[in-house]
Amino acid sequence: MMSIPVSILDLAPIGRNETARESFIASVALAQSAERLGYRRVWYAEHHNIPGIASSATSVLIAYVGAHTRTIRLGAGGVMLPNHAPLTIAEQFGTLAAMYPNRIDLGLGRAPGSDQATMHALRRDVGSAETFPEDVLELQGYLTGASVVPGVDAIPGKGSNVPLYILGSSLYGARLAASLGLPFAFASHFAPAALHAALAAYRGGFRPSTQLDKPYVMVGVNVLAADTTEESEAQLVNVRRARASSLFARQLGASALELGDEEADRILASGAAAPVDEMLTYVAAGAADDVRSYLDRFVELTEADELITVHPARSADERLRSVSRLADAMSVETAGDRPMV
Repeated sequence: MMSIPVSILDLAPIGRNETARESFIASVALAQSAERLGYRRVWYAEHHNIPGIASSATSVLIAYVGAHTRTIRLGAGGVMLPNHAPLTIAEQFGTLAAMYPNRIDLGLGRAPGSDQATMHALRRDVGSAETFPEDVLELQGYLTGASVVPGVDAIPGKGSNVPLYILGSSLYGARLAASLGLPFAFASHFAPAALHAALAAYRGGFRPSTQLDKPYVMVGVNVLAADTTEESEAQLVNVRRARASSLFARQLGASALELGDEEADRILASGAAAPVDEMLTYVAAGAADDVRSYLDRFVELTEADELITVHPARSADERLRSVSRLADAMSVETAGDRPMV
């Protein structure tokens, strides 16, 4: 059985007929459970204008969860840096690092995390993604106390050395992480197509840095761990419905949360099944033995150094149960013996 660190990406989902406040309370409960069970870290992703995701103000959510946990690492998976000035993010995560020493991570992505109309509402320059490598270096300079902007420091943030991670779903992020000598997290939980090519590019082009002396690969995988196979299969049906609604609701002039199960099933039957199932290429579903066997094979396939698990079940109780059953299946407590990245 593998014994690499196991972590969680929490999208802070807002369920049907639920509020953002309920989502945040559920995120605290999930992080507390993950801490108790020995998971390495919980990350939150920046998304905007998506009715079912409440993690748009990522650093604020991290601060809230940090106040209700004691030891587990927390971070962004990730902040979409082109949406922000590097100094602002350095100050935000420098503040978090001062609040919760040695517990804060900062994963960085290049995608906007939104559509074009939302990009405009964010006052985002459509060309800002082109300077992503330079922005990462500027941000890194603020956090290490070696600012590349004369006379400008991040306060708080200077000298905090918050560890950086590059997130990606393509060769671009892999090559950038390799050239900067940073850990690389691949979003195979929703964009699996380039997984193997990206990992090969990252490992093949890696250059050691002051943060990292050898490649460190984190891979995303969906997990629906339940008491029985039948329960997990029922959950997967609901996950497919949710993905179909998320992808195609706007074309129907509706919100994903407004579509019922019958409407989602019609969307799937009308041609959405193929893209949905491609997104769900990597899903560990079933009871403990099934999940353990799947993830053992997945780690062997990717040679991952860490798993980032996504628990997309519909209800908060199902997600908590999945986190608990996965811990049982994978002996998550062994992850604590591994050195921090």
